Parts: sequence; structure tokens; C-alpha cells
Amino acid sequence: MINKSTKNSLRFFIELSYNGSAYHGWQNQPNAITVQEVLEKALSTLLNENIAIVGAGRTDTGVHARQMFAHFDTAVKFVSEALVVKLNAFLPKDISIRNISEVNADVHARFDAKSRTYMYKVSCAKNPFSFDYSYYLKNKLDIEKMNEAAKILFDYTNFKCFSRSNSDVKTYNCDIMLAKWSAENDQLIFMIRADRFLRNMVRAIVGTMIEIGLNKMNLDQFRAIIESEDRSNAGPSAPAHALYLEDIEYDNTIYINE
Repeated sequence: MINKSTKNSLRFFIELSYNGSAYHGWQNQPNAITVQEVLEKALSTLLNENIAIVGAGRTDTGVHARQMFAHFDTAVKFVSEALVVKLNAFLPKDISIRNISEVNADVHARFDAKSRTYMYKVSCAKNPFSFDYSYYLKNKLDIEKMNEAAKILFDYTNFKCFSRSNSDVKTYNCDIMLAKWSAENDQLIFMIRADRFLRNMVRAIVGTMIEIGLNKMNLDQFRAIIESEDRSNAGPSAPAHALYLEDIEYDNTIYINE
């Protein structure tokens, strides 16, 4: 399947899903197992070449991804479908490869993403089969007030108040395109889409909105928190195990022969 190429390296996008329960997030860390590390080792072994991958973003410890993209460069020739099969056989059961596609040489998994969508699950009833993958709350939440708070997000672009303290970023501005709570059986589902997210942003937003749903905070206070640009004024971060990176959108023109 694989032969060394005499041509220059080509760039590929790899689409994957993972259960983040066993990992200290996506990004490589010293003395901690991450999804990026496991995937790089698998690719390097199968392609017999040191492979470095660049993800579309980072997920925190325990956060899941239904869809993640990363790019890598290689001078090795391979059949994409065959490599997907080999990777899925080689990788642990909590990481699944969906697709590998060649992209234009200057495409970047992180910087060329047009939007990212996250989902957060709150369980309103005790369920042993969802306990590890949703946030169980005994008290009833006011979803209407939480959706009113979600609408307030569209009035702002600076979300420093929901960012992890001392984050090394050039800007705290994010363009939020979707923010909505919905009820599905015994769960409340929060969907949020933006061009980019700050570290811990979604969990901080959810945790703050839960304060509103529990009538511990009103909408004027929520607006004041955003305008304060101070993380200490917002609510606690919701637990990581109920958060999912749901979707990443790219322009179709990034792909070769598409």
C-alpha cells in the first residue's frame, strides 16, 4: 500500500472522532497522554516517517469530539481508504478515523476553518447510561430564561469574561453564529457555533447560563458579566465530560479535485 515518494511532501486532512474520557485533551503535553500524541505515533508507525499533525483546535481534558480535523504533510504515497482501515485497526477503540483527503498545500486545519460548533448535554433525569456523557442536574432549569441569555451573546464580540485566565491570545473577539438551548427527552442540549472559541469558553458560558436557569442570576447580570471582561464575575465552568466538538466547517475548495 505504501511506497516512498520522490516528489515533495503533500498535505492531507484527516477527519476523526474521539471519546475524550481517557485523554488530557487534544494537544501534546509533557507527562500526559493526548489524542494528538496517540495519532501522531500511529501515523508515524504506519507511514514509517516522523509525522507531525496540526489540529483544527484544542479540546480540554475529558472533552469529546464527534468531528475533528487535523492536517499533516508526508512524502509517502498511500491509498487513503487503505490507510483509514489500517489506522482504525491500529488506534485504540476511543479514536476513530473517518476520512483522509489531500488538500491544497497552503491549507491550514486551524486557520482555514470557517466555523466550529460545540454541543453541551445536561441531563434532567438520573440515567446510568448517560451519566458519563452528560451533566446531571437534579434541579429544574428554566430553559426559556437560558435562551434569553443565549440571545444576549449575539450583542457582543468580546468574550474575555468566559476565557480561561492568562490565556495567551491576541484577541478575545469571537463571532457567534448560533447559540440555542433545546429540550430532547430528558436532556437539555446547548448548541453554539462561532468562527473561533477561547479556551474554556463554552464551558464557562454553559456554567453561567445554568446559574440563570436556576434563578441565581438574572439577564441584566449576565449582560454586565460580559461587559466586565472579567472571568471572576462569570459562573463556574460546566464539567468537561458533557461537552462535544460537534462540527468544523471548511470551504470545499480546499480539497484537491473537488
